Amino acid sequence: MPRGRYSLHDPHDHTPLADEHFQCAPGPSGWRYVSRLTAPDGDHAGSVDLTLDALGRPLRLELHAASWQVRGAALDGVTWVRTDPTGTHATEGNVRAHAFIGTSPAFLVATARLLRLTPSAAATRVRLVAFTDPVLAPRTVDQSWALVDRETHPTDNGPLTVDAYQVTALDTGEQHTVHLAGDVVLSAPGVELEDLDAPPSDLD
Repeated sequence: MPRGRYSLHDPHDHTPLADEHFQCAPGPSGWRYVSRLTAPDGDHAGSVDLTLDALGRPLRLELHAASWQVRGAALDGVTWVRTDPTGTHATEGNVRAHAFIGTSPAFLVATARLLRLTPSAAATRVRLVAFTDPVLAPRTVDQSWALVDRETHPTDNGPLTVDAYQVTALDTGEQHTVHLAGDVVLSAPGVELEDLDAPPSDLD
């Protein structure tokens, strides 16, 4: 069960945004990730609780940020309820999409798990509902994912396989690379792995 810390920053100007203290592990249903976020000044900044089923679909999602809350799941596409900081207004949304995405590295692992790409496979298009900070506003995005490289590195705990994905935003054509090892993000735009106290879990 890996536990660790990601530092999150603006991918354009590198402004520090938060530290995300996480733990994750495969389970009977698939995979679960929980984390808490702290702002640069040390204040609590939110939390993530994501559970995937065996096929990589979101069984349950709960996000908190700036007193906003989102609960969601894969249902007729994806369905969610977003609640305002006062708790008096809740809006429900539903989109014919495959999964969710957001600033947490958990969503990169989840998308890779959902797509199950191989190095020889063509790029795959995926529709996602993105929740943008700080108010968790939903918007639908289309991305293309391709597994462009897979390398195995020897470590003290045995071989470590690192996958490099090329992710393309289909509305702008902007591309970036995401490096994953099992259920841990090694690097991605705006994400740095700072601490890890156990080897990544193999999700295959």
